[in-house]
Amino acid sequence: MRRRDFVKAGAAAAIGGIALPDARPLRAQPSGANPIRIGLIGCGGRGTGAAVQALSTQQDVQLVAMADAFADRVESSYANLMDAADDSWSGGVDLSPRIDVPESRRFAGFDAYEKVLPLVDVVLLATPPGFRPLHFAAAVDAGKHVFMEKPVATDAPGVRTVIAAAARAKEARLNVVVGLQRHYQTVYREWVQRLHAGMIGDIVLGRVYWNDGGVWVREREPGQSEMEYQMRNWYYFTWLCGDHIVEQHIHNLDVANWVLGGPPVRAQGQGGREIRNGPDHGEIFDHHFVELEYAAGARVLSQCRHMPNTARRVSEAFHGTNGVAPEPGRILSARGHVLFEHDDEGDPNPYQVEHDELFAAIAAGEYRFADADRGAEATMTAILGRMATYSGQVVEWDEALASERSLMPERFAFDAPPPVLPDADGRYAVPIPGVTQVL
Repeated sequence: MRRRDFVKAGAAAAIGGIALPDARPLRAQPSGANPIRIGLIGCGGRGTGAAVQALSTQQDVQLVAMADAFADRVESSYANLMDAADDSWSGGVDLSPRIDVPESRRFAGFDAYEKVLPLVDVVLLATPPGFRPLHFAAAVDAGKHVFMEKPVATDAPGVRTVIAAAARAKEARLNVVVGLQRHYQTVYREWVQRLHAGMIGDIVLGRVYWNDGGVWVREREPGQSEMEYQMRNWYYFTWLCGDHIVEQHIHNLDVANWVLGGPPVRAQGQGGREIRNGPDHGEIFDHHFVELEYAAGARVLSQCRHMPNTARRVSEAFHGTNGVAPEPGRILSARGHVLFEHDDEGDPNPYQVEHDELFAAIAAGEYRFADADRGAEATMTAILGRMATYSGQVVEWDEALASERSLMPERFAFDAPPPVLPDADGRYAVPIPGVTQVL
């Protein structure tokens, strides 16, 4: 799929999904009065949160199976879900009546996802992103509706796998929602709608940011294999997370594509690691700056940074020929007059809306959501930015998407070597602009 194919697919998209009326029944629609059976694949914090949101919908749903590479993650997630009424997971709502996951349906290991699929109608995919293409393709081939977290891959071959599986999902009329929740957030829906209507004229510049202090670090434990260590610390290895430009900044880059009507044609930029540069920080950068060029000539300036005690900004802004949209929900004329200002008091939680709309469609027997192409587009945009910063080169979209350079290990097993290994001092090779090859 070349860039123009992404643009053509995106032109048919409606806010939050696509409306494709069809009289045929859904392939994985539950029958009769049976609950919609949910399986969770990936039992970390985000996976547990997604399960809470799925179980908090108005439909008749039941969590019936869980899987993770690590048995302790499955058990801790299960305990958190069963005790959700006692903490902040569900706002004090007891979810236990909607949970039926005996020990026999709590699976661990690299093949655990395969054991979940035959038991469920809908899967929640929330493992580290490197596994997403494999799990998404398997879910589609098993005929399941899908909620999957972003990003949907960490390399171009993975993106292409997702694109191919998305085509099969459309043919089978399987609803797919991707956790790019700004598409389900009222302030963004209203803001982007007005930008598309021309409230600031032709957009010539965008600015997108994910600048904050960074995330957790997990120490190496005695007896861990290198594969287990990297998977426990997945955020710091590109094959697992894609670097933070892909894992987090994807949200802001996705908004840029949404506003500008498709992905960029090329990117160039710079990055490195200044603060987060210890052996426990793997191989990824702690800052990226990318300039993205779009087909109509607009540029987007992209910043993401993981540095403690620095200015935090997670937002987007756009400049047009007749005005400026300085932040989500706010639009000004060229003279600074307020044209639009959204009051977000009372707006629903977009993380919950994703699941509310998905499960409402499934329960009603409607095919409404085909988010996978958009998720692939946003993921590839972030990968394009990473390629530019890692290499120091101008990288073209079509060349990047066609790349055969895979980041994945040859096999998935705890005794298998991961794609990158530490040196004698426990340090990992870090990309060097001007030297590192990315295509």
